[in-house]
Amino acid sequence: MISGRTILIAHLGHPTEGFRAPMIYNPWFEKAGVDAVVVPMGVQAADYPAALATLARVTNLHGALVTMPHKVSTLSLVAEASPAARIAGACNALLKRPDGSWFGDQFDGAGFVRGVQRRGRALEGVRAIVAGAGGVGSAIAAALAAAGAAQLMLFDSNAAAATSLRERLLAHYPALRVETGSNDPAGFELVVNATPLGMRDGDPLPFDPSRIASSALVGDVVMQSTMTPFLCAARGRGCETQPGIDMLFEMIPAYLEFFGFPSATSDDLRAAAALPEHGTRPIQA
Repeated sequence: MISGRTILIAHLGHPTEGFRAPMIYNPWFEKAGVDAVVVPMGVQAADYPAALATLARVTNLHGALVTMPHKVSTLSLVAEASPAARIAGACNALLKRPDGSWFGDQFDGAGFVRGVQRRGRALEGVRAIVAGAGGVGSAIAAALAAAGAAQLMLFDSNAAAATSLRERLLAHYPALRVETGSNDPAGFELVVNATPLGMRDGDPLPFDPSRIASSALVGDVVMQSTMTPFLCAARGRGCETQPGIDMLFEMIPAYLEFFGFPSATSDDLRAAAALPEHGTRPIQA
């Protein structure tokens, strides 16, 4: 039941049809007795700065989840941001402070890394290739660096984005080996698709699966209710895979702490979630 005391968390992005977070947070809030609700709010890129300024004036709004296409632009709209957000060049969480200003943080990378670690994979000294140097790809690269990765290969169709991410990483991790420009996954122990490829039927694969070692862990950030074509191809090679929805479940405990709500494990959240078993729509955090 939503009342006048209910704490609102906005879920900002466009389009909203594929949003999954409300179906995870809201059942858990009800089960845990937390008087809060996550509300999807569709905002197009051109309207986003004005919409964010208006939302800062909503007195019962506590914060926001931020997803495509706003993660990168949010960084320039906050009064302060965490080091993780600065390195990633993007925010996916906003906390409204008492003076109405926004504090931004970033949990995409932490969610992905926690998922890898729950699979028993050590990240210290790992060699990883990441396709996509936008908000989520940058966050994952930063989190891998923080976890002790030895080598990162960054690839993006926009070469300048990959180069910029490399520079940000080296400013904080000068001993890290960071290269750009290749999407050949051969020789890498961790292969990550952090692009939107796979959200639509007919999308090309982000990597050539035949070049991936069968011992590699292959992750995808595209959140579908079924395996993406890329993950299916990787599994056909004998690879262990990590679907995008795992990243979402693993990052939510960090979000809850950020917003000051009671903590939960990813298993708690999965048990309470009201996600459909099947579907074809692309989905977002």
